[in-house]
Amino acid sequence: MADAGPTEAEIPDGLLGWCLVANVARETARGESGLDIQHGTKHFRAGALLWIPPVRWDPGHGRWHAVGRHRGNGRRYVNMVVRADDLEHFRVKGVYSEALVRSLNGYDHDPAAPRTLQNPWTRERAQDWADARNHFREPVFIEGHPYAHPRISVYNPPPAEIQIDGETLHLAHYGTKGAHYSRMPPPVEWTPEP
Repeated sequence: MADAGPTEAEIPDGLLGWCLVANVARETARGESGLDIQHGTKHFRAGALLWIPPVRWDPGHGRWHAVGRHRGNGRRYVNMVVRADDLEHFRVKGVYSEALVRSLNGYDHDPAAPRTLQNPWTRERAQDWADARNHFREPVFIEGHPYAHPRISVYNPPPAEIQIDGETLHLAHYGTKGAHYSRMPPPVEWTPEP
C-alpha cells in the first residue's frame, strides 16, 4: 500500500499548518429584515482576511470563531465571533506566523511549543468546508408554510421557477431569510396598446 501523505517536496518551507480562511463580505446586512447595508463589520473592514480555526465550542447558530486583524489596529490579531453570512470567498491557506498560531490556539496555546497548532485542520477537511460554503444553498419557503422545506434548497441566486412533486412554483420574494416561492405565477406587466 502506497503512502498517501504529502512528500517533503509538497510541504512549503516554514509551514506550521493549514487553516480555513475567508474574507469579510463587501456588504453586510444588519437591522430589521436586513435592510441596513454596511461595508464590513463593526470589528473588521470589508475584504479583511479572517482565519477560521476548527470548531472547539459552539458560539451559536450561524456564528463562527475567527481570527483577524482588527479594524482599529491592523498590526495585532484578535479573536472574535462573526456571523457566517458576513463571510465570502472561502479557501485554504498555510499558516506561517507564530503570532497567528498563538491567536488560533487561544487559551490552549502552549508557550513551550509556540509553533504548534493545538487543533489543526487537515488540508482536505478545510477544503471540504470551503467548497461546501462557497456553493452555499438557500432555504426554500413555500407560500402557506411557515417553515423552510426540509429537503429542498436552491443555489444563490435562486431560479425563477422550481418543480416540487410535479408542481411548478414561482419565485415570489428573495431576501436574507431565503427564497420564497408561490403557486401563483408572477403578474403580467400591462403594456398600453398604440
